[in-house]
Amino acid sequence: MVKLKAGSKGLVRLFYLDEHRSCIRWKPSRKSEKAKITIDSLYKVTEGSQSDVFHRHGDSSFDPACCFTVYHGNHMESLDLVASNAEEARTWVTGLRYLMAGISDEDSLAKRQRTHDQYPLTPAAESTLFLNVRCGTWLKQTFEEADKNGDGFLNIEEIYQLLHKLNVNLPRRKVKQMFQEADTDDQQGTLTYEEFSVFYKMMSLRRDLFLLMMAYSDRKDHLTVEELANFLRNEQKMTNVTPEYVTEIIQKFEVADENKQKGVMGIEGFTNFMRSPACDIFNPLHNEVNQDMEQPLCSYFIASSHNTYLTGDQLLSHSKTDMYAWVLQSGCRCVEVDCWDGPDGEPMVQHGYTLTSKIPFKFVIETINKYAFVNNQYPVILSIENHCTIQQQKKIAQYLREIFGDKLDVGDVLNGDSKTLPSPNSLKGKILIKGKRLPAYLSADAEEGEVSDDDSADEIEDDFKLKSSNGNGHHQVESHIRNKLDSLLKESRIGDKEDTDSFSIRALLRATHQGLQKNLRQSSKGVLKKSQSRSFITTLKEKRHSKSRLTCQNVEKEDDAQERSGREAGGQFNRGGRKRKTMKLSRDLSNLVVFTNSVASQECLNEGSPADVLSFSETRAQSLVNHRAEQFLAFNQRQLSRIYPSAYRIDSSNFNPQFYWNVGCQLVALNYQTEGRMMQLNRAKFMVNGGIGYVLKPPPMCKGSFNPFSDDPLPACPKKQLILKIISGQQLPKPPDSMLGDRGEIIDPFVEVEIIGLPVDCCKEQTRVVDDNGFNPVWEETAVLHPSHG
Repeated sequence: MVKLKAGSKGLVRLFYLDEHRSCIRWKPSRKSEKAKITIDSLYKVTEGSQSDVFHRHGDSSFDPACCFTVYHGNHMESLDLVASNAEEARTWVTGLRYLMAGISDEDSLAKRQRTHDQYPLTPAAESTLFLNVRCGTWLKQTFEEADKNGDGFLNIEEIYQLLHKLNVNLPRRKVKQMFQEADTDDQQGTLTYEEFSVFYKMMSLRRDLFLLMMAYSDRKDHLTVEELANFLRNEQKMTNVTPEYVTEIIQKFEVADENKQKGVMGIEGFTNFMRSPACDIFNPLHNEVNQDMEQPLCSYFIASSHNTYLTGDQLLSHSKTDMYAWVLQSGCRCVEVDCWDGPDGEPMVQHGYTLTSKIPFKFVIETINKYAFVNNQYPVILSIENHCTIQQQKKIAQYLREIFGDKLDVGDVLNGDSKTLPSPNSLKGKILIKGKRLPAYLSADAEEGEVSDDDSADEIEDDFKLKSSNGNGHHQVESHIRNKLDSLLKESRIGDKEDTDSFSIRALLRATHQGLQKNLRQSSKGVLKKSQSRSFITTLKEKRHSKSRLTCQNVEKEDDAQERSGREAGGQFNRGGRKRKTMKLSRDLSNLVVFTNSVASQECLNEGSPADVLSFSETRAQSLVNHRAEQFLAFNQRQLSRIYPSAYRIDSSNFNPQFYWNVGCQLVALNYQTEGRMMQLNRAKFMVNGGIGYVLKPPPMCKGSFNPFSDDPLPACPKKQLILKIISGQQLPKPPDSMLGDRGEIIDPFVEVEIIGLPVDCCKEQTRVVDDNGFNPVWEETAVLHPSHG
């Protein structure tokens, strides 16, 4: 097949699956054995020529029926392929999707096994696919990696090394005993793969589950239908447990055919069942929409993305339309599009004044139109950052109308109550354009007018913006990055309440300035080489722990002083003491903004139209939370607010969203491309209502007076406690940053349980440490947490 790459001609390569169907491989390749993509890293496989890379090869004559794209990795990397014929392409697409279904079956099972009476268990064949593909493939790979000499056998020394890698610290006498029990063929002293499978089952027997089964089976080695039903009622707290349902569980999870025929479940089947999503602690009802979706939009937290198009940092990374497909399908309902003038009258999407790549606006809108409602019908908010001339603004409006069509039509909803925002239910299948509107006093015949141009792009002073060069690109790139680093000192104003995700600007400056000139001098024509540009961001990420910050109070005083200075000098000034900027806005684009009118945040928290949306950088928003929390919360009961990361987070790090959720901010925009604690918190937030990107705010945040920072914010509500029993863990990995990787020391795990919410509710408990056991540690401890309110 032909492998396409951006900016180069296609490469003819032989693609194939390895013998265990666990990896896609190709040759020839300079990467040799590393030229592979594992099946469990695949995100999706799409047919046709839809990806960014295919768009860049738009003038090619590839038959779309022969084209397909494999998306993989944490940042949605794409493998773009052209097969020799349509049949070959269909075979690859179908085969890869089948293998992905086996690997991800655990996730899909979670969605189907909500409650047994509403969602019957799927056929046993599907369970077999999951068990065989996921567990069998991993076990085979593990065996081959441990077989150092490749002879197809494992001796006792290779077993010892493997156990260390797997975090197992068993006495050698015990290991040798299990080894001898599994070694049953004529070739004594080594294990075949089949014998190793037996050895692994003996080694991974979970003592806690075995004792649990013994307790309910009257000390037999299996559970009958009646005994399993008792377990489900008493331990799992399930209701309406019928014999038919229990029989389905046995047929689905039991491994031994003999046990299936007898209608009993052995320890392997019981272990499979207990490890499956059917026994997840997560409330199965929350896998579906379970909240009132008829309230005004301002009554919901809305999953929001910042600079959605970027795949990495804010200064040097690539822009891809694929990022919109990914975040929309993962539940995000507010995406950002930064629009700038492009060549040939075509607007482009990019992060302005930086070295990030550009993508055509039309491609972005086509992608959003295709993926906005694939698995989620609730409305999408398109946050437009408009930096275009009138001519290209008209082109933007034209594309929005032509591509989105009826998705922009909210005429029926407009007939409702104009004093409140519409509900998510009333806007199903609709796309709302968030942008600026022409002032009402302007004549209806005027095709354009002036509006405020104070937005997120202007958080950086003009001196620090990278502008087009006049033949001296190299010097200007160096000067730009040096100035931008100097401007990062202002980041010390940010107190994101998350020490683990903070970074020290002064330490960064010291470390980066030393190597900056060397790296930049090696680049040519104003373009940073990939390895050199990445070293700049890598250095930034390595220096992320900070102790030096200015207080928010100092920021507030400084800002107030600047505002007073501006007023005394006369004229209209923004918070930075500079004269407020304006821009020309096209009537065509203005008319598309209905319920989400972007208003400059300098106009602050005064009551306005319900359709007015205020946007704040995290710096300004934090100051408001710290000093005017109740007023901010009252504003969020009427209107929408959007919080976005500081422009000085050029490594695309994320702030703590909980800080802003506590005052009811709806659109708390995060860098979805940056995995970490903050994105984990964001995902957890939106899981509780079916993952649709809308979560109803607690009643006190929607109506009435409420101080989130009070010692007793809800005095009328009863106090609650959370009791969790932490039993055991299985096959815990070694830290990814372990100095010796898999060969490092066996870990000493513990479990930490934390409640994150209002300040008064935040609490944390930790279990004891289990020494030298990451394979099957047992704690058997109870954690009792005391949040003030449930």
